[in-house]
Amino acid sequence: QVQLVESGGGLVQPGGSLRLSCAASGRIFSINTMGWYRQAPGNQRELVAEITSGGSTNIADSVKGRFTISRDKAKNMVYLQMNSLKPEDTAVYYCNALIIAGFGEFRRPYWGQGTQVTVSS
Repeated sequence: QVQLVESGGGLVQPGGSLRLSCAASGRIFSINTMGWYRQAPGNQRELVAEITSGGSTNIADSVKGRFTISRDKAKNMVYLQMNSLKPEDTAVYYCNALIIAGFGEFRRPYWGQGTQVTVSS
């Protein structure tokens, strides 16, 4: 079994910062891309940022310059540093990872349970 567990969400005022963390654990052979998605009420889930095993990143235009994604491969963790937060960043943030669970198996996406981020004064 593979588990992704997020932490670090909460309530923050506009202009504030939060750092989300996601830890992958369980039966893991290798991890390819790791990333963060978010879903606000009434909206579809959207990509926020992703990082490959080689360290290349892809950041959504809506958060570029404010959010930074990083990864600790040794610990199977991915982070999302969110600065200059805006009310429109309010959403449930989900960790995602493409994982090969065992040698010779296909990679498949795994999701965390989500963590709420609320930006409000």
